[in-house]
Amino acid sequence: MTSESTKVAGTVAARPRPRPMPAMRSRWRARWRRDLPLVLMTVPAAGFLLLFHYLPTLGNFLAFKDYNPFLGDSAIEAMFLSDWIGFGNFQLLFEDPLFWSAVRNTLGITAFQLVFFFPVPIALALLLNSILSQRLRGLVQGIIYLPHFFSWVLVVTFFLMMLGGDGLFAHTLRDVGLRMPNVMSNPDTFIYLVTSEAVWKDVGWGTIIFLAALSSIDFSLYEAAAADGAGRWRRLWHITLPGIRPVIVLLLILRLGDALSVGFEQFFLQRDAVGAGAAEVLDTYVYWQGIATQNYGIGAAAGLFKGVVGLLLILAANRVAQRFGEQGVYSR
Repeated sequence: MTSESTKVAGTVAARPRPRPMPAMRSRWRARWRRDLPLVLMTVPAAGFLLLFHYLPTLGNFLAFKDYNPFLGDSAIEAMFLSDWIGFGNFQLLFEDPLFWSAVRNTLGITAFQLVFFFPVPIALALLLNSILSQRLRGLVQGIIYLPHFFSWVLVVTFFLMMLGGDGLFAHTLRDVGLRMPNVMSNPDTFIYLVTSEAVWKDVGWGTIIFLAALSSIDFSLYEAAAADGAGRWRRLWHITLPGIRPVIVLLLILRLGDALSVGFEQFFLQRDAVGAGAAEVLDTYVYWQGIATQNYGIGAAAGLFKGVVGLLLILAANRVAQRFGEQGVYSR
């Protein structure tokens, strides 16, 4: 054998051999059997998102059409037979003063709730975390979490029975010669009312999230800080708050993404009591100006506007969070 053929044989022998396909298939099957229960657990959530979130987004192109539901034999056929008008629905939408009034109300309520609602679950979670008795902590946690499962009909009814003109507080004040202020039908105090309702209903849900974040903090950090002479407030400032800061930033970004979605049922149920000037938000505007009047193009345009603004807010807030060293919702 010549020296050249020896080099060629050595080069061929040094090349990595391809992995046999049966071995890759057996490894894939083993991984599939291992992860099958987890995959099956995600099927209902994935089906819910597909059916109620992703498939309805296909109807956004109605925002660019003069939709007529009476064309064709079905709603889907009417989508394709309706005339294409481009940005005509958006022009009508932006020229409507009721739309901008709804946007102002929505942004005002969102800003107010960010200041007076968002910190409440954090403070309550810190308070519950300081309770040493597990039984008492679980009892309080269950009580404050229970209203999360109530519908908005029950929540509004409860506040009406408590704060309404013929409610419990009104009767109690009348018995002592005082007069109950108009709370349930006063447009000037409506923002305080809906924020109080939201706090009572959903503060337990946020508290559970922050309690889970608090449980992940290493307890040895508190022991080391206490050994160094750090008091309760310094441990809170230097250990607890930095430990839950990623969760706070994540939920804040998601809340900013829903800045134009403050809810539908809560405001729809109380709209007649306080008037459209105070209770008309973007979600109720879409219903009254789009669905109730069968002007589906305007409703689709308003919904698409809300989605685009929410996406831009999430991207901007996530970018700011990453500038300050946080991971945010996603990372590159």
